Amino acid sequence: MTNRAATIIDGKMIAATIRQSIAGDVAALRTRGVLPGLAVILIGDDPASDIYVRNKIRACESVGIHSAEYRLPATVTQSAVDAFIDTLNADQSIHGILLQLPNPAHIDTRALINRINPAKDVDGLHPLNIGKLVSGAPDAMIPCTPQGALKLIQSVRTDLTGLHAIVLGRSILFGKPMAQLLLAQNCTVTTAHSKSRDLPALCAQADILVAAVGHAGMVKADWVKHGAIVIDVGINRRPDGTITGDVDYKSVVPRASAITPVPGGVGPMTIACLLANTVAAAQQITA
Repeated sequence: MTNRAATIIDGKMIAATIRQSIAGDVAALRTRGVLPGLAVILIGDDPASDIYVRNKIRACESVGIHSAEYRLPATVTQSAVDAFIDTLNADQSIHGILLQLPNPAHIDTRALINRINPAKDVDGLHPLNIGKLVSGAPDAMIPCTPQGALKLIQSVRTDLTGLHAIVLGRSILFGKPMAQLLLAQNCTVTTAHSKSRDLPALCAQADILVAAVGHAGMVKADWVKHGAIVIDVGINRRPDGTITGDVDYKSVVPRASAITPVPGGVGPMTIACLLANTVAAAQQITA
């Protein structure tokens, strides 16, 4: 069976459109005397995290959001970070708090996330926000990467009703919230993972296949149904320093109807949705 060339979903272009809309929302807030503020906490000196934080700060500046970057030493104590988060929770100039992951082994990341004021939890990882997402509450703070991935899917198909979506990966950071978002769009959703039986055959049933396993090139052509929408969330660094996704891109392109590249697909959307969540938090907190 042959298939026309897949639509390459341009995450950079879609993210730029979202950022343009966000800049307008920021301008509207500033007319009310509200300057949206995002605090980013980075513990330790992980090189990848350093790049991510720098990109997030730059993106904030591009739309007029005030950003504050706080770098804490890898030796910082749990109690010191607790106290720092309490300070940010009380700071009225800060509407969003982002804890950059991963953290040093001695830090209880879950406890820190739980300590963040849910109204300022722009990553959408606080148990209250996760509960709101599962229950379908309209004011849920939705995790940035799943939110961005859904927007990419909807850029090529707006009505997802009845489609079989398979999410490859079950992390609380992405897989589980992604499944909930697709359920809310009336998809039939399967969450697959390393313990699932016959992954290739399972994934080949998907009308929408979302891969988030952190394994370079794991999803081969025979894993993909002809005409499927393929969203590659993986970010894997090759020995030569280049970035590749979880999908074997070249072999899958001829089978998919639409596919995201890596880089340039989901990544830019994650940051755009972080900005959107920060503005939404500022709107709700100052309403």
